Amino acid sequence: MSAHACPRLITVTHEFHPHKGGIAVYTAEMAAAAASLGYAVEVWAPALPAGMVEPVWPFAVRRLPIDGTHGWLSQWRMARAIHRDRQRCRDGVLYVPEPGPLLALLLLQLFANLPPGRLVLTLHGSEILKLALRPLTRWSAWSLFQRADRISVVSRYAEKLLLQRFPSAAGKTVLTPGALRQRFVAASPSARPSAGPDDKLIILTVARLHPRKGQLRIMTALQALPSMQRARLEYWLVGSHGKEGYEPALQAAAAEAGFPVKFLGDVPDDQLGPIYAQADIFAMTSMPHKLSVEGFGLVYLEAGAHSLPVIAHAIGGVPEAVADGETGLLVSPDDPAALTAAFARLISDPVLRRRLGEAGRSRALARSWRDAALTLFGPPDSPQ
Repeated sequence: MSAHACPRLITVTHEFHPHKGGIAVYTAEMAAAAASLGYAVEVWAPALPAGMVEPVWPFAVRRLPIDGTHGWLSQWRMARAIHRDRQRCRDGVLYVPEPGPLLALLLLQLFANLPPGRLVLTLHGSEILKLALRPLTRWSAWSLFQRADRISVVSRYAEKLLLQRFPSAAGKTVLTPGALRQRFVAASPSARPSAGPDDKLIILTVARLHPRKGQLRIMTALQALPSMQRARLEYWLVGSHGKEGYEPALQAAAAEAGFPVKFLGDVPDDQLGPIYAQADIFAMTSMPHKLSVEGFGLVYLEAGAHSLPVIAHAIGGVPEAVADGETGLLVSPDDPAALTAAFARLISDPVLRRRLGEAGRSRALARSWRDAALTLFGPPDSPQ
């Protein structure tokens, strides 16, 4: 590579457009931010569904014959692609932003040398717990972390998990919690109208339908409100991909809720703005679920950017995304009565809703993907 060439940064991912979720957002935004710094970014991602056209990106995208799951076949194919093109990583950076390709690298370690060049990782939380669970994956992860030049975590909570289980990572760990998607920076309102005392209030959750996201807990909490408050409510759920029989359970609970519940399904990103604009309170009450944890929660920033007060559980990295009493109200996941009380408080206090929402907008807009990318990769002309 010549002295004036842009350094190459190859991002390998199993979660990328059209896949939805915080990790897919994180991957795309970090790639765009690195490109804005001057890196020659390539994103290696799962194949697009038949008939779908690739959007315009500020970086190159290479689609691989993988389906985007964390299954063995996808991991093996990702590992083969990395090994086959390992020389492209020379004098550049191989960036692994999420668990799928991380597992592929663990697999690659067993059969071949890792590619040359710098290796940079991002850890979100749940994968740390899973890697530390069994001796073989714990040893393999330790070896990979030793090889990595830098490891980023999305929250102090995730950092604590990492250093408790892999203390040798301490000297190379940095915090990169993520920020607001650029389309929300441009489109989110600076203020929102206040609902009158008799107007309907819309509670909104934007998340996949999964036990860890806590939609059922929200419905139960709203059902416990006084009848006069319930009469003012609608609960809207954006998201699909239910697992473990969760969606039928939500539908059954909605039928008995005593207030309107709307399942809006998957909503394209460019259509989320009007939904946020109609809502009055954002709620996502993440729950403990097996080895899955909420490492941060980018969606809380998106709600804040639309000046929505937030109600959430004080769990995992959520308190780093939602400032209790400043941008939202946090309650213990073990205290259902406190969750109902938090809803009652916001429903009855429009001044508090506005204050929390305005603070949430300021907090969301203060974060920058460019700063996160600079922290993680450094300037492109720095010594490699």
